[in-house]
Amino acid sequence: MLGVHFAITTEQEHSLLAADGDNDTVSELLDEIEESWSDGRLKVDTDKAWDAIHRCLTDGTLGPDAGEYPLSHVVLGGRHLHDEYHVVYVSAREVRSVADALLPVDRAWLRGRFDAIDDTDYDGTHDDADFEYTWDNFVDLQAFYDRAAAAGRAVLFTAT
Repeated sequence: MLGVHFAITTEQEHSLLAADGDNDTVSELLDEIEESWSDGRLKVDTDKAWDAIHRCLTDGTLGPDAGEYPLSHVVLGGRHLHDEYHVVYVSAREVRSVADALLPVDRAWLRGRFDAIDDTDYDGTHDDADFEYTWDNFVDLQAFYDRAAAAGRAVLFTAT
């Protein structure tokens, strides 16, 4: 599954929250968001690195309730809007907390957490190249959250 984060507009946020629990409507809204998105600064693709990033920022697992807030909300923590896919909402207030928590995360800290991943269901190669891939995507995600917080936007993570 490929991961994407969007810093959604207030209108998109209201529509998605109103559709929570209706998988078909959430899917339609997500399709509209993906097809009409034009602001590359308020979107970031993390490809498959979202998996390792979530594990590094939490307890090493993919559990949506894993780890401590606010780092737990970078990828899978937050309000889940779809039963079959990862469609995870983080409010604008929470986005500011997430952005602030990401600021001190540096390469050495992330590498230590990456090396500690010991979950047998991790599909990555768990080698130096995999860490570089994870780090590069993390840096993009870190900057994205800062921009989303500055814009006062909520964030939607999707992996379908």
